[in-house]
Amino acid sequence: MPAMEWILDIGLAILLTATLFHAVRLERALGVLKRDRAALETLVATFNASTRAAETGVERLRSTTDGAGRQIQRQIDAATGLKDDLTFLVQRGEGLADRLDDLVRAARPLAAAAQDPAREEMPEPALPARTPYFPPPRRDDRDTREDSRSQAERDLLKALRMAR
Repeated sequence: MPAMEWILDIGLAILLTATLFHAVRLERALGVLKRDRAALETLVATFNASTRAAETGVERLRSTTDGAGRQIQRQIDAATGLKDDLTFLVQRGEGLADRLDDLVRAARPLAAAAQDPAREEMPEPALPARTPYFPPPRRDDRDTREDSRSQAERDLLKALRMAR
């Protein structure tokens, strides 16, 4: 039996050596985990700070975009008002251009008759229902302006005056 005791002692020594070897490996792994845990905690703290900074940046960006959106809306409202004004002016200008065109067409035969007195008198053309009022120019302005006008312009003005 003493041999059996020896075998058991040797087996027990081998098992104790293996346990000791595994305990040393486990202690090293736990040391690595402790070091990595400190690094992980630092990483988590840095991540939290970055998250807070990002949230602050998003809030500032949101307030900036809200302000810019309000400013753009004010500009759009002003531009819409200007567009409406321009549309009104264009429509009015088209009406005035049509009336002026009618007056020019009515004055052409009169201007032609004034240039060619040998032609027989043409009947006076019908004027549009509504003619604009053009106040006569002042006498002192008329002389200086008529000098700078061409003969066709003077004839047209003469025909327009006669059409009134």
